[in-house]
Amino acid sequence: MKRFLSICLAVLALQLSAFAQDRAGVVCGPYLQNVTTNSFTVMWETDMDAVAWVEIAPDGDDHWYNRGRQRFNEDSGCGLLPIGRLHKVVVSGLEPGTTYRYRIMMRGVKQYMGPGNVSYTRESGSDVFRRNPFRVSTLKEDYDSVSFVVMNDLHEKDSLLRVLLNACSRTPDFVVYNGDMTSTLMDEGKIASCYMHTTSEVLAGSVPLFVFRGNHEFRGRSAILWPKHFSSATNKPYTAFRYGDFFFIGLDSGEDKPDNDIEYSGLYDTLPYLREEAEWLKTVLESEDCRSASARIVFSHIPPSAKGWQGNRNVRELFVPLLNKAGIDLMICGHEHRFRIEEAGSESSGATFPIWVNKNVERLEVSLCKDATIVLRSFDTDGRQTHAKSFGR
Repeated sequence: MKRFLSICLAVLALQLSAFAQDRAGVVCGPYLQNVTTNSFTVMWETDMDAVAWVEIAPDGDDHWYNRGRQRFNEDSGCGLLPIGRLHKVVVSGLEPGTTYRYRIMMRGVKQYMGPGNVSYTRESGSDVFRRNPFRVSTLKEDYDSVSFVVMNDLHEKDSLLRVLLNACSRTPDFVVYNGDMTSTLMDEGKIASCYMHTTSEVLAGSVPLFVFRGNHEFRGRSAILWPKHFSSATNKPYTAFRYGDFFFIGLDSGEDKPDNDIEYSGLYDTLPYLREEAEWLKTVLESEDCRSASARIVFSHIPPSAKGWQGNRNVRELFVPLLNKAGIDLMICGHEHRFRIEEAGSESSGATFPIWVNKNVERLEVSLCKDATIVLRSFDTDGRQTHAKSFGR
């Protein structure tokens, strides 16, 4: 009898295992990237190679299965549907300021033996039978106000991230991670396990996320893969975007030591890259989108400084002179693991605008109003307001 039970249990385990492998599952996501007035990008990660797509529907109270829904395939294969674990689908042709429902879908690839000889799992996706589908709103043409949240330097403290994100005083228009969310990327899986799994769960696939690279995201065997986990208008770790009259620039401030430092093992060549970024920044600052904005805010993980490390000096020498000419209103930084404000006109920073350096264990909430008033408030893990300041033009 014992032997019979053992055989039955073994068979049941095999059946359950086979069932588990019969569909692709989601490891991380979905999370929103690069939301515009007429498009948005959805990214997620699966537990096996898969072909993926997104289905959308207008917002409404009709059930998802009321009719067939519009489908958008992953298009990075330039005519071929890509097979992989990390998926990025662009949904386009939408109306400004409009809410849509969406779900992610995938078909796991068991074996790929050549064209016409692919073995798939059953289709799977986000549940729309017992749960509501995800929702996303395209950007409006104009905003009376915009609010966003900034965090930085959490260094793989996922539980701290969860506390800070869950305690937001209201749902922000977008969230910014301003660098050093990990300490080293020896394992690519840390991006999901250390912050993106929690992020996608708390933001529920509905709040746009901007992730800017810190110096620690340059470190580790898998650091070179970091950019593929996020999407921007530039397809680079630096970008610019606009919400109505409010203009934002996210910089990649590079590493904090010289490229030839012994700690970098001869693998770094960041200075030419930063110079290329400065050329891009010059063009962006001269654009009509930037010049016509009522407020301009810059994110940079490393703050500028004349006497700091190489990274501080790079930001001061390559970026700050360009930003000064453009009339930037505020720069938000991290890196130092402490709070401080550097007032406009500081000799050290060389900046004609103020710089807010956010503490590593606090959440910064920022509000922008149509009159160009900028209100900043930071909160600790107990929800207490620790610092507050307003800037106006």
